[in-house]
Amino acid sequence: MRSSAIQPTMREQLNLYIFVSVLFVVGVVFGALLVNALTLDQQQDLAGDVQQFIGRIQDGTLLSGTESFWDRAWFHAKWLLLVWVLGLTVVGMPLVLALDFFKGVLLGFAVGTLVRQFAWKGLIFSLASVAPANLIAIPAFLIASVSAVSFTLYIVKNRLLGRFGSLSQPLLRYVVQTAMMLVLLLGAAMIESYLTPLLLQWAAPLVQGSSAGL
Repeated sequence: MRSSAIQPTMREQLNLYIFVSVLFVVGVVFGALLVNALTLDQQQDLAGDVQQFIGRIQDGTLLSGTESFWDRAWFHAKWLLLVWVLGLTVVGMPLVLALDFFKGVLLGFAVGTLVRQFAWKGLIFSLASVAPANLIAIPAFLIASVSAVSFTLYIVKNRLLGRFGSLSQPLLRYVVQTAMMLVLLLGAAMIESYLTPLLLQWAAPLVQGSSAGL
């Protein structure tokens, strides 16, 4: 009896994970295609910003490991806190999904810009700069988003539709899941602060002064 009650919930969770993941991937594709919609002046401005960033890498003028860690940790924490707060409200569910799409757009645009400007060298630079931390950060955000949507759906089903179920246990589970994702995001911030700069120093000479798309 209990297993039959749990199975629909597990199916709902799986459907949510699939939906959120597809939404994120669509955002990535949209962000990559958005690069092609830029004007020539905008592309040149972006190219200048990228070259300036690469120059800072080679000059060693980026933030130190500790400063970078707290900067990235605070960035991830703010994003996670926003998702968590939106999950506490019924009207926040569409915004959580919009954030997942927007996260994908940002990632797709970043990678698309590098690939358009530096071709295969840009892809290598993307793997060095974007991939390592996001292998942890993206799943953490998607899991946090599913937790937020699940909690919102629980409120709708058990409060707004007249089923007065207990709110304390789902809320506690929601808080614990979010806290676990925060730990993962702190790990992603450490990778961005200590591992990524080393990879960037290796990859920067590949793209320094080269341009394929302009």
